[in-house]
Amino acid sequence: MTLTRKDIAAAGGALFEAERKRRQIGLLTLDHPGMDMGDAYAVQADFCARKEAAGARRIGWKIGLTSKAMQDALGIDTPDSGLLYDDMRFETGGTVPAGRFIQPRIEAEIAFVMRKGLQGPITRAEVIGATEYVAPSLEILDTRILRRDPATGAARKIFDTIADNAANAGIVLGEARHRIGDVDLRWTGAIVARDGAVEETGLGAGVLNDPVMGIVWLVNRLAEYAAGIEAGEVVLSGSFVRPVEAPPGCRIEADFGGFGSVSIRFG
Repeated sequence: MTLTRKDIAAAGGALFEAERKRRQIGLLTLDHPGMDMGDAYAVQADFCARKEAAGARRIGWKIGLTSKAMQDALGIDTPDSGLLYDDMRFETGGTVPAGRFIQPRIEAEIAFVMRKGLQGPITRAEVIGATEYVAPSLEILDTRILRRDPATGAARKIFDTIADNAANAGIVLGEARHRIGDVDLRWTGAIVARDGAVEETGLGAGVLNDPVMGIVWLVNRLAEYAAGIEAGEVVLSGSFVRPVEAPPGCRIEADFGGFGSVSIRFG
């Protein structure tokens, strides 16, 4: 880590205010060129601690950057993770109030709801045994940090994204519920449409070749901090499509075929 405690607190506070005021801040990696993964997760922890102090309740986790294409584009070889909170949950078929987010985008994912808590190190079989059910879902992404600096043209880096709670902003669960042993998650896919026009398609195998391995990765990473997943929590296993822009007034639907469907409208 290269950031001081004061730097971390300043960045976490800026992100908290950016979310509260719906106003983006500049790239943290421009202010702190030596910023590394440890710094980024420390800022995320500070940001999330502020949310919890303000009353938010943790309901789970999200895993991001699980596809090789996205990792190659960012020059990394590992996923990232963030926290889900109760104020992020929206009902399928519902409407996100106008102005709720800054620059929302949507990803289709397979959600795991856990029957038992997990602490690493763990195996794939242990994740399967601890899962209550899997369900179709949408993740709403948002960015409290600029995607690109207007003065220099510098693009947001992975450390900016991690610090920003992995760009996590919302979750929409479909109504369908499946026992994990009844479906082949590698071949579970979705057609994602915006206002009826297909924007993206993909298969679960795009997530580390097996969405279950996303959960394995998360629990084993959390073990480094003596943490884990709790019973009843939701885990978004990672997207197998590119993010779809969600401008005001649009409706996004993910059709997972026999696995179910999930949709959300933006006011």
